[in-house]
Amino acid sequence: MDKAAIIDDVDSSNKTRNPWRLCSVTQVEEVKLVLRLIPIWLTCLMFTVVQAQIHTYFTKQGGTLIHTLGSKFQFPPASLQGLVGVTILFVVPIYDRVFVPLARKFTGHPNGITVLQRIGVGLFLSILTMVVSALVEMKRVNVAKNHGLIDDQSAILPMYIWWLLPQYMITGISDAFTIVGLQEIFYDQMPDGLRSLGAAAYISIVGVGSFVSNIIIEVVEAISSKAGEKWLGDNINRAHLDDYYWVMAVLSAVNLGVYIWIAKCFEYKKVDGDERSNQEGSSYNRYRSRV
Repeated sequence: MDKAAIIDDVDSSNKTRNPWRLCSVTQVEEVKLVLRLIPIWLTCLMFTVVQAQIHTYFTKQGGTLIHTLGSKFQFPPASLQGLVGVTILFVVPIYDRVFVPLARKFTGHPNGITVLQRIGVGLFLSILTMVVSALVEMKRVNVAKNHGLIDDQSAILPMYIWWLLPQYMITGISDAFTIVGLQEIFYDQMPDGLRSLGAAAYISIVGVGSFVSNIIIEVVEAISSKAGEKWLGDNINRAHLDDYYWVMAVLSAVNLGVYIWIAKCFEYKKVDGDERSNQEGSSYNRYRSRV
């Protein structure tokens, strides 16, 4: 790409500059910045695939469990999604006030860890989300079998919905790492004139991740149907949802490995050290002000 900024014989003989043949060094460097962020964007799609389970299978699991407070009050299982936001509200200030100063003593980095390391921690926690979800689903299915309710799709199992709280809370913690980290990197590492595009890029991961989730479900259903039994059928008690969660955990682990390799090769935008520190240090303040 550096050749795009080199003036050759054709360019020197022309009175006007052809922007399709000759670019400024600044333009070339800005394109490099954008291209460096594309692999990061791609490797974070799997994270949002895991997050998409909150609105689908997590809620469907909750609908089969006891979701009452007291003797009469029933709350919708989908309301547990609010726990993710509450967890983020607690984790972000703890991260800023406790984790960063503590980590800074060991790493010497002004933010404790780099923004790519922060995203990586969130990706690891998304694997943990799927592992915990698979274990809880195994417990739920065993309860259905032991009480002879495996074929009753409308039955409420003698198991409380609070069993799902860990997977919701881990999801919130992973959000506080990865989503905030993506906001930081797509704002700070974008060219100044394209920062609005950077904001749109990190938000678009959520939408694209939902489509990828649908694709994975279709592939899993197609493969499992050929193997003999459809995993994700209408009856959630026989849907092998725990196996699906294990598949998601494996895919997330492979994705994390690819992300680590890409992160090691990533080159940050070349700015002065003080400016870099100010940019990274202000990321939490930007997030907190938006919240």
